[in-house]
Amino acid sequence: MDQQRRGIGLTGFASMPVLQPPALSQDDVRVLGSIRELLAGKRLALLTGAGLSTDSGIPDYRGPGAPVRSPMTYQEFIRDAANRQRYWARNHIGWSHLRHADPNQGHHAAAEMERRGLLTGLITQNVDRLHEDAGSFNVVDLHGRYDQVVCLDCGRKYSRRLLAAVLEELNPGFLEKATESGLVEMAPDADATIDDQALISSFVIAVCPACGGTLKPDFVYFGENVPKGRVERSYSMVDEAGALLVAGSSLSVMSGLRFVRHASKSGKPVVIINRGPTRGDELATIKLVAGVSESLTWLAAELPPL
Repeated sequence: MDQQRRGIGLTGFASMPVLQPPALSQDDVRVLGSIRELLAGKRLALLTGAGLSTDSGIPDYRGPGAPVRSPMTYQEFIRDAANRQRYWARNHIGWSHLRHADPNQGHHAAAEMERRGLLTGLITQNVDRLHEDAGSFNVVDLHGRYDQVVCLDCGRKYSRRLLAAVLEELNPGFLEKATESGLVEMAPDADATIDDQALISSFVIAVCPACGGTLKPDFVYFGENVPKGRVERSYSMVDEAGALLVAGSSLSVMSGLRFVRHASKSGKPVVIINRGPTRGDELATIKLVAGVSESLTWLAAELPPL
C-alpha cells in the first residue's frame, strides 16, 4: 500500500512505519549552508507544524496535495449533540490510527538540538506528542495534546487510552464495521472521515465519569483560543532566542504566525523550512522549500556548538 495516501485502511492500524523522506538536493544543501551561517552562535526557538509529522504517516491540513478539509469548530461541537456524536465516532477511528505513529528523524533531530543546548525551547502546533516521544522536554504543546480528554463541565482530565477502552465497551464491533466500510481518510488531529452515516449515527458517546458532563479532546479546536499561559511561555522562548526557526508549518493560523511577526519585529532572523508557501514568507530572512525532517537532521548535525 502506498504510504503517501491520505487514507489508510483500518487493518493498517497495527503498524505505522516511519516514512523515509527524499534525500536533500544540492540546491537544498547550499541553502542549508546559508542557514547554518545565519544561525551559528545563536540559541534558537523552534516552531514546528504538521509538515514535520507527515514523515511519520500523519497527514497535514495544508501541505502540497493535501485534500480540502473542513474540521469541526468548537462552536459546532458545543451546540449540537449530533455533531459531538459524529466527532467522537470519527475520533475513535482516528485515535486507533494516530496512537501507532512513531517519531521520525526530524523529531529526533529536534531532541538532539535541545540536548546540545541549541534551543531555548520548542513550540509545536501538533497534538501528536511525537516530540516528547523522541525525547524533547522543553515543549509547548500550543494546540494541546491528543492523548488526553477534558470534561467541559467539571474540568477533570482523563487519559485518551482509558476513554478508548470505554468507547470500545459502549460500541462493540464498531472498528470492525468501520473496516468493512473501506478506506478511511485521516486528519492530523486524530479526526477521520468516513462515509458510513448509519454507522456514525449508531455510535454511543461517553460522558464524564465524575459528573456526567461533556467530554472533549484536550486540544484547541478551530474557533477556540489557545490558553494564555501557553502563549506567554512561547513568547518567552522567542524572546530568549537569537533567532526563530520554523519547520513544517504553513503559518495559516494566527496561533503560530504571531511568533514569526514577534521575532521579525524584534529584529531577529526568521528561518522557515516548509514544503510549500507560508503566510510568514515575506518576513523570512531565509526560506527553504524542502523536506522538513531531513533538513532538521542536517542542521542538528551541522550547527556548531555554542
